Amino acid sequence: MKKIILHFCLLSCVLSVFGICCLVQSMDLKDQTSQVDKSARVFREIMATPDKSIPRDLLRNAKCVAVFPSVIKAGFIVGGRGGRGVVSCKSSTGWSGPVFLNLKGGSVGLQIGAQATDFVLLFMNDKGIDSLLSDKFELGGDASVAAGPVGRQSGASTDVKLQSEILSYSRSRGLFAGLELKGVVISQDKDDNKGAYGDDFDAKAILRAKLKAPFGLRAFSTTLDQYTRSRTKSKKG
Repeated sequence: MKKIILHFCLLSCVLSVFGICCLVQSMDLKDQTSQVDKSARVFREIMATPDKSIPRDLLRNAKCVAVFPSVIKAGFIVGGRGGRGVVSCKSSTGWSGPVFLNLKGGSVGLQIGAQATDFVLLFMNDKGIDSLLSDKFELGGDASVAAGPVGRQSGASTDVKLQSEILSYSRSRGLFAGLELKGVVISQDKDDNKGAYGDDFDAKAILRAKLKAPFGLRAFSTTLDQYTRSRTKSKKG
């Protein structure tokens, strides 16, 4: 009887420790989870208007997709942009877990006030992916970028756009359109990435889907899968 009680106590201790660890991990990932969820929500909202969203055929050809929700542009005379986002890449097994990114860029001109803008980037080829794997890169400098077509604008215009490594879009005050984001610098958010994946964070392993993301960080890749899955697969599913 004493052995049974002892085993029960040990089991209770193990379960308590396991519960505490899960709670701590959940608290640690709260910020990253929020960022992933916001990015997924912004993407769904953009795609909810077919005539003004990213063309599906273009999206299916993209190697990676990045979303930066609520990037702030503020300043007087000298302004700048600053925001955080996530990126996921396509693999043979589906969309990868998210890698966390920072977006920064300056602009000079007569401007007053602040404005929140959502940005979406499509990485169309392997060179674009190589840019993501570097610590930081500049749009229009280290990687070629062009304003992406929207709605029914695929076709002939898309063939020209596909020559660029990255296609960029913006949504501000409800208006969604292609926009060239030259001069903007994108870098890996080391703090968020380490918090999500540990000190041995490996962007290449994650974006190649060789390392799975924690369960709570899969909303963005799941959303991308919904919009890029072929119609044939959707009917079977």
